Amino acid sequence: MALSLYVDTARWRAHQKTVIDQFPGLIPVCKGNGYGFGHERLADEAARFGSDMLAVGTTYEAAKIKDWFGGDLLVLTPFRRGEEPVPLPDRVIRSVSSVDGVRALVGARVVIECMSSMKRHGVHEEELQQLHSAIEDVRLEGFALHLPLDRPDGTDAVEEVIGWMDRLRAARLPLHTMFVSHLRADEQARLQQQFPQTRFRARIGTRLWLGDHEATEYRGAVLDVTRVAKGDRFGYRQQKAASDGWLVVVAGGTSHGVGLEAPKAMHGVMPRAKGVARAGLATVNRNLSPFVWAGKQRWFAEPPHMQVSILFVPSDAEEPRVGDELVAHLRHTTTQFDRLVER
Repeated sequence: MALSLYVDTARWRAHQKTVIDQFPGLIPVCKGNGYGFGHERLADEAARFGSDMLAVGTTYEAAKIKDWFGGDLLVLTPFRRGEEPVPLPDRVIRSVSSVDGVRALVGARVVIECMSSMKRHGVHEEELQQLHSAIEDVRLEGFALHLPLDRPDGTDAVEEVIGWMDRLRAARLPLHTMFVSHLRADEQARLQQQFPQTRFRARIGTRLWLGDHEATEYRGAVLDVTRVAKGDRFGYRQQKAASDGWLVVVAGGTSHGVGLEAPKAMHGVMPRAKGVARAGLATVNRNLSPFVWAGKQRWFAEPPHMQVSILFVPSDAEEPRVGDELVAHLRHTTTQFDRLVER
């Protein structure tokens, strides 16, 4: 009895091919929990479709993934002087976001991150002249721009990249490769047409692995079902049942990521109103679970346990049976499955 990730493999791979065809030179990203699939599986997929490079989040991830992927590994977290050394092969490329970082990586393969409108990390325009001497002692693989997802001010992503291309060119820095994130296919094509001597390579994770929502599905198996009457006490906190129904124990708890929700940026009146309503219900211990039964998301009977969740299903719904599987709406990047099932 498990929390399972079901994958329609043919459909998933067809989607991968669609994205790869749209972005020539695409670099697949495999970081965090491997977008819900795990590092080893995504490394295998990247090797299967012939990628020469795989982007990972940290040096610790690179140390693991190097045994599963034979091509180059691009570490996305920028190098910092004084960081813990991790033994890595020469095929690992480090991202660097400061002149000091470049100078500290003598002999290394590096990608230099430029400060985009994200304002997360990167070298600034006024530092470009200092890079001339610094890059003489490294093997420069290219520059990179990590762009924002939304642009409420109406600015143009392509124009932002062009601005940096012009700055780098004015500083007489090599422009053979530009690594980019969060561009549309048509935007990358425009840039490639305008700068034919530069190779633009998109680093893509979410769109590549999770872009077809119908290709994957989480399901939790029912482990136990207990009939309760209104007023019966149950669970760790011995709360009272609000009405007649069933307590349904389903595979999937906090260790799987169930009940762990990342904050979301809300836009518009309705999403904010729903957020306020959810917060209000939570104050009276009413929390909607990700599990669906008989066409409805069901309430947690109490907060999820480490490996299971207890749901309340009212008596007017069909009674779940042990062994049934409940579809679960879970965020891939925060979920750890027990088993993966190919369909």
